[in-house]
Amino acid sequence: MARQEVLGKKPLSILEKIRENLERLNEKMEVMIELQKHGKKDIQMLPAEAPLDVMTLLSMPDHLRKTAMTVCRLGRATAEEVAQQTKRARAVESAYLNQLVIMGHVKKERKGRKAYFYVDRDTQG
Repeated sequence: MARQEVLGKKPLSILEKIRENLERLNEKMEVMIELQKHGKKDIQMLPAEAPLDVMTLLSMPDHLRKTAMTVCRLGRATAEEVAQQTKRARAVESAYLNQLVIMGHVKKERKGRKAYFYVDRDTQG
């Protein structure tokens, strides 16, 4: 009986890992969908003063929290500069930064071809 229990746990752990991977994929797909909606200007925005405080950071998924904290540390940065700090691809950071902009936590300003991301300290509590 004990051997059957041990054999039964391995498929369960594999299924659990598959479920976790699917959840991560779903999060990434949601980012892509939101970015596509944003391009069409039909996304519902949060208030511009959405604070980036400790509780907000803690409520974020890990991947967005890492990006948001990096922007806070750098002050004003491009996706390339954030990617250098987080050791992730620039395209990934660009998607995360744009999601933070959509959520109202980060501001975006274009200067020529470059987009700069920053936290508006005036609206932060």
